[in-house]
Amino acid sequence: MNPIICLFRLAITFTFRTMVLWVFGYGSLLWKAGFEYDERMIGYIKDYRRVFHQASTDHRGTPEYPGRVVTLEAKEGEVTWGAAYRVSGHDNEKLVLSYLDLREQEYDQKSYVNLYTADSSETPALCNVLV
Repeated sequence: MNPIICLFRLAITFTFRTMVLWVFGYGSLLWKAGFEYDERMIGYIKDYRRVFHQASTDHRGTPEYPGRVVTLEAKEGEVTWGAAYRVSGHDNEKLVLSYLDLREQEYDQKSYVNLYTADSSETPALCNVLV
């Protein structure tokens, strides 16, 4: 990864933060985003793995037998494939973030990660992608 390129992209993302948002999906967002987006980019994030450790009665299952939902777990050397969605415009960004806060109500934290593609395994295709 070239840190200069990533810092440049990160600076651009922060400069236009209210104009464009990239959201990384690694589970059900892949087949049912649930929000409008301008672009979808297939790629992966590094040092995370997809796990089914979280029990949920909101999405599936019952209180007696909660269903499993996919989450991410930090794990050095692992990669998780998914898709990044570009959302443009301040109002659209607020709408999508509100929707995701409700939909993903049991997540532990929001993080910003680099997205890589099959063509860019060393240099991030996108920096500062919300997951």
